[in-house]
Amino acid sequence: MLQIDQEIVDAIVAHARRDHPDEACGVVAGPAGSDRPQRFIPMLNAARSPTFYEFDSQDLLRLYRELDDRDEEPVVIYHSHTATEAYPSRTDISLAMEPGAHYVLVSTREPDTTDLRSYRIVDGAVTEEEVRVLPTLQAVDTSTEREAPQR
Repeated sequence: MLQIDQEIVDAIVAHARRDHPDEACGVVAGPAGSDRPQRFIPMLNAARSPTFYEFDSQDLLRLYRELDDRDEEPVVIYHSHTATEAYPSRTDISLAMEPGAHYVLVSTREPDTTDLRSYRIVDGAVTEEEVRVLPTLQAVDTSTEREAPQR
């Protein structure tokens, strides 16, 4: 089960809606080994595509160095689907390289409905998990400049 704060869910959904019609992507980091998503880190979709997302390789390298320096890990890896349901595509499954992460998808195909779901993806096997949204507030990272530009 993924337990995540409402503030972080709101930030993920806002990022997804802001980048629509392109897919949005990012990470929520937490203390290594904790399984607690605490620090929201929006990333730029280097593909700038409505059907595919790709982290910029240099941004990703900087992110992993920063996570290592802070003794953090990617607890949630999120992206949006702009025209389909919040379910991992074959491409999403093939690119899932963090077996301990929660893969969160949010669909922005309906402007007034939020479809946010979480999955574990290990060795190509997809397992949907319950998402428990908590009211407590955690840190939202506003110090990074990785977020996609406003449209």
